[in-house]
Amino acid sequence: MEYVSRVPRPPVAGLIDDLYYLEGTPPYPRLMLPPMPSALLVLNLGEPFRIRAVTGIETAAYADGCVITTPTRAYEFGYPPGTRSVGVHFKPWGLAPFLPMPAAELCDRPATVEQVWGRPAVAGLRDRLATAAGPYEMLTLLEDELMRRLREPAGLGLVRHTSSAIEAAAGALAIGDLSAAAGVSSTHLAQRFKELVGVTPKRLARTYRFATSVFAIDPTGPVNWADLADRAGYFDQAHFGHEFRTFTGLTPTRYVDVRRRFLREHPGHALDVGPLPAD
Repeated sequence: MEYVSRVPRPPVAGLIDDLYYLEGTPPYPRLMLPPMPSALLVLNLGEPFRIRAVTGIETAAYADGCVITTPTRAYEFGYPPGTRSVGVHFKPWGLAPFLPMPAAELCDRPATVEQVWGRPAVAGLRDRLATAAGPYEMLTLLEDELMRRLREPAGLGLVRHTSSAIEAAAGALAIGDLSAAAGVSSTHLAQRFKELVGVTPKRLARTYRFATSVFAIDPTGPVNWADLADRAGYFDQAHFGHEFRTFTGLTPTRYVDVRRRFLREHPGHALDVGPLPAD
């Protein structure tokens, strides 16, 4: 698969991890994406793809693309044989300036891009993307669209600052201390997070801690689960295992088995970091 990625220019750079272009045949018809502290927007330029939550909603088709706020559980993506799309990996708070509704309304409920931005606007953008000269021009068109739509929702500075502190601590911190340091009540902070991130700061901290533990796993060698759980800030290995199953539907050892399968069958693949084969 061809994967092209770049960081956008300011001011949207502070909201986005990267813009990307993806084209080709996926390594597996269905891929499981573990939840990460990130929101996602995909503009689809090929055949419809399908999404379902591993532990929840029914599978649904997405022709124009999808919008996913910071998830609390894994998603399963069903890709067509020749997928083609552009997308945005947002920071947890980064999608809010481009949403016409509170992020909580989309929590674990993927929406089509048309439901968020409207059919005429999305159809026009997809037409421009489809006729662009190549991936870099497509990413510039997408960046320009984001620049045009950028706004500053109330409370964004508070949520950005607090989320950054959660990220810096890899989720291992007391949320009550954050609200006190910000000079707001825990209730106010939770409300702002649900409006702009889709989840509470406590839930976001859990996601950061989970992500930290996932990225600490080296699937090419033996894994010391007790040490990994301790370094990630879990009470014990049982707590770590419970959180892992909550987020992915898999035990930690099963997760590593599937990661090893991906590495064995598709070494060096562009998608070999996060997605897992779901078949």
